[in-house]
Amino acid sequence: MPAGNLFPGLPRRLALPKLAGDSPVPMSTVKKIWWKTVIAILLAVPGPVSAADTNAPLPSFESVLQHVLQRAKDEGDNDRTFDERYRYARTKVTEFRNSAGQLKKHEANTSVHVPASAAPAPVPAAAPKPDPDRNEAVSDTHSNVRGQQIRKSDFLLNEDLVSRFEFTIVGRELLNGRPALVVDFVPANKSLPERNLKERFINKAAGRIWIDAADYSLVKADIHLTQQVNVGWGLIGAVWKFHYGFERERTPDGLWFPSEVDWHLEGREVIINRTVDYHETTSDVQKFK
Repeated sequence: MPAGNLFPGLPRRLALPKLAGDSPVPMSTVKKIWWKTVIAILLAVPGPVSAADTNAPLPSFESVLQHVLQRAKDEGDNDRTFDERYRYARTKVTEFRNSAGQLKKHEANTSVHVPASAAPAPVPAAAPKPDPDRNEAVSDTHSNVRGQQIRKSDFLLNEDLVSRFEFTIVGRELLNGRPALVVDFVPANKSLPERNLKERFINKAAGRIWIDAADYSLVKADIHLTQQVNVGWGLIGAVWKFHYGFERERTPDGLWFPSEVDWHLEGREVIINRTVDYHETTSDVQKFK
């Protein structure tokens, strides 16, 4: 683009046609016509729409549903491509507390992901030997009811999941500088299948999700249980409080990754009450190729 040309495609000088017998057009008139033209173009070009503009009408969830479902089908490709292109560190922290709120165990682990094409071939690990002294009985820090039945992938919108809830778009927000639609959801008022523990959790969940307004990706979730979930009809355990949330960020080349994942669980396994907190972060994201 030539230096000083603010509008690509427009001429730097405005040449008006001159018919035979016409007097020359004064330069002052040319300048007025030129600036009126520029102003008209500026007024005709729509400016960016703010995601926080509460005056803009909200779409219905049905009007964006097909876009959301189509985007959800691409999530597997998104995750694989992100792992192929990016190096990152992932930190996971889990804390177990007893019924009195005392910290009984703290687990922390940080792993570094390197794209397979850059990482050395892994050395096969020897199979672990069974430990005859290992006690798998229920304790303050051992639990099969740890909230890990619910993951981000369980809340990627698909036809089955959509059928279990009633969705309402309630507003717009900016997340990391990108406009997002804010959607509230509650369990659908109908009989829902419960074929496993995960479905029992999901059927009793409600909360809020954020959908990217540009590419319809699920970028944030804040989910909680609406009522207690029993495990083994309450004989094996029960979960009476569960809160789950995650937030995703977008790379410059359009790939999404989970930057934060948190959940909090309060429940009982057999006769022992426990509280479990989990926090996961993804950091040091660097493009490899």
